[in-house]
This record gives sequence, C-alpha cells and structure tokens, in this order.
Amino acid sequence: MVPTSRFSVRALSLAVAAVSTTLSMSASASMGNIGTTYGVMPIDVATAQSLSMFNDQVSATYYNPAALTRDERGELTSGILHAEQELRSANPNANGDVVSSSPSQHVLVGMKTNLGSLTRFDHPLYLGFIAGVEKYGKEMLAFDSQTSSNGQFLQYGKEPLFLNLGAATPIWRGISVGVSARITLEATANLQAVSTLGGETSRERLAVNAEPQIKTIFGTTIDLGSTFCPESNCFLQGWETAFTYRTKSSASTTVDSSIIVTQTIPDPGLSLAVSTIDSFQPETFGFGAQYKGDGWRIGGSVEQQNWSELSDEFKGDTIKNQSTIPASSRIQFDDTIIPRLGAEYDLNKNFSLRGGVAYEESPLKTTRNPEINYLDTDKIVVGLGISATYDRTRILAFPVRFDLGYQYQKLQERDFTLVDYDNSTPDVQTKADGDIHVISGSVTLKF
Repeated sequence: MVPTSRFSVRALSLAVAAVSTTLSMSASASMGNIGTTYGVMPIDVATAQSLSMFNDQVSATYYNPAALTRDERGELTSGILHAEQELRSANPNANGDVVSSSPSQHVLVGMKTNLGSLTRFDHPLYLGFIAGVEKYGKEMLAFDSQTSSNGQFLQYGKEPLFLNLGAATPIWRGISVGVSARITLEATANLQAVSTLGGETSRERLAVNAEPQIKTIFGTTIDLGSTFCPESNCFLQGWETAFTYRTKSSASTTVDSSIIVTQTIPDPGLSLAVSTIDSFQPETFGFGAQYKGDGWRIGGSVEQQNWSELSDEFKGDTIKNQSTIPASSRIQFDDTIIPRLGAEYDLNKNFSLRGGVAYEESPLKTTRNPEINYLDTDKIVVGLGISATYDRTRILAFPVRFDLGYQYQKLQERDFTLVDYDNSTPDVQTKADGDIHVISGSVTLKF
C-alpha cells in the first residue's frame, strides 16, 4: 500500500495549483503594498511620501482623504509604476547573492468629482477612488506564500489589487475631514476530487469565492491661517497641518480540499486545509505639516506603523507554521516611526520640481525566523520628480498635467541566520541588503 503522506502531498499540490490557476499567475507575495512600499502616484514617489498628506490628486484617498477638498475641480488620472529590485543575501549555499530581481509593475487609474450638486445644499462633497493592478493589469490577485531556505524579503514582491474609495468635505474655516475605505479580498476555495493510486483524478469540483474586506482610513487637514486669522495676515498664514489614521488590513487565502483515493481512502476522503496571509498593511498614525510660499512649499510627516500585530496574524498561517514553533523562537515585529521630508518648487507656471527623503526602520525584530526566513533591513529613500502642465489644449476646458517621479531605496546591510526546512543542515549566516529603483508616470485631466 502507498503511504498516505504521498496522497497528502499530491492532494495539497492539486488544491493549491488549482486555486492559483483560477486566481492568478504565481508570484512572490509582499507584506506591503505600493502605498506603503513605494508611493501611489508620481508625486508620492518623488517626495518619498513626505507631502502625500497634502496632495490633491486621487492618491489622497489612501494617504489623507481630507486632501480631496484642496482642488474644487474634478479629476481623471491614469498612471504606471515600475520598480526594479535587486535584493541580495550573501548565502554561501546559494547560487549567487541575488534573492529576487523580478520587477513590480502597476497600472493605476483614479477619479475625483464633486457630488455636492446632487443635493439641495450648497456644500461640496468630494468623492474619489483609485485602483492599481499588478503586472500592468494582468494580475489582480497575485500571491505566493512559501517557506524559503535562501531567504525572502518581507516588503518586496508582487503586490495584490490596490483599491481605495473615499469622500471628503470642508466643515469650517480651513478645516476639512475625509474618510475612505481600503478594500482587500479574502479568497476561499474548496476542492473535491476522486483519485486513483496512479494519481489520476475524476469528479473534480472546485469552488472559489473572494469576499471583500473593508478597512477604514480617516484624515483631516487644517489651514492654520484660514482657521485662526481668516480676515487678516498673521504668522500662521501658509501653514497647514494634517492628521491621518489607517486601520490595519490584510489579504488572505484559504484552501479546503477533500480527496477520496479509490481502494485506499474512502468517503469522506482526506481533508486538507491551507490558510495563508497574502499581504499586510499595519495600523498607521500620521502627522504632517507644510509651509507654502509663493511658488514653493516645504513640509514633512511622521508615521507610526504598528507592525507588532503581524506576529499574531502569522499564528493562523498554516504555510508559515509559526504555531508549531516554540514561542521564544517565533517571528517578531516592532512598531516603527518613519520621518519624511520633502519640498516642491515651481520653475514657472508650467513646470515644477519636487524631491524628498525618508528613513524607514525595519519592523522585523528577529533575525532568525524558522519556517519563513524573512529578510528585511533599514532603508534610506530618496526621490525626485517633475510636473509639466500643458495649457494649450484647444479642445479640453482645463490644462493637462504630466507627472514623472523617480525613487531610489538603499537597503542597509543586516545580518540574518537562515534555518533549513527540516534542520537537516546547520544554520547559515547571511548578510542582506539591496537596491530599489522606482519610476512612475501619470497623466491628469481636470473637469
């Protein structure tokens, strides 16, 4: 008789392969998203997200929905983002130092409009949304959860569907508030099949369902000059502040399968269950301030990202298997504080330059992580970008705006210990680092 474990592996492989084929192409998953890892639109990329709380483009639905009120006009934006990654781990047992060099590629589309005209009240109500899809629109639910013997980076890889919907309104003298929803998916799949001893299946039945999970983002902006001295000039003129709060969110996949093996495993068959996290975005508190002069502005922000909650999320992940590891050896995360600083300068009425810098401390606390072998390091982020406004459109009512942003991320060196799957080989010491190059472009139409 063939051992049951052989069919366990075969059934599990069949279930996961079937679900992956149904949902997407296989890809390396990421515990971040484009909003936290790179920046959504070119302005966010170019300023290292330092001025994102004050940007009036549709990416405000993620960073600070209250900023949707900064421009009364409607907006239609389309853009692309391409990130080249060289993530390295100096492992003597691997073929070369490069762990991952596959690019992350996104197509983005967003729109903003004023719905105040739908009501009888003369009060603006702005609605905006933005969506981003991996591989230039070819992969909506890309994921791959796995263990690794050579190490895998925590925050880089394929990004799942990015979707935000938000609304904002001014409430009193320079004060605006907004709320938006970060939408992620929890995918479930159920596979039933009958298999022979030779591995040939029949009477297969596969059901896949994706349920949206809605997480909330709150934001507010305060124009200090308009609020405290609306009728006269004072030292607060030009100053603005912003506060944001994002609840934690994650995408997950669950696979349940029941395999009947003729003459070996009768009905109800061999039951297998796999549950894994595809991505995770931490609970985030943010504060930002900027000063706007005549044709220029400078500002910055500070974010607290509560990554420590991810340790509990991994306890229910059957692939990463943290529940089977002694508590003292499980993967652990720290909450982090991220400072950002940026500036923008108008060369003339048609061209603007901007740049930014940020220092992001790694949330990964432990350097020896059995079953997963995650790698993550502190990083320095530098961005630079340009905007061009074309106002001789002849047909369109408002000028067309083109944005281009570049970002470089330097991952600092950090030592890790890699653990073999089944402890058949000794632990390996490795040094992780990397370089990330990001370029993003967009076209914006006003209406």
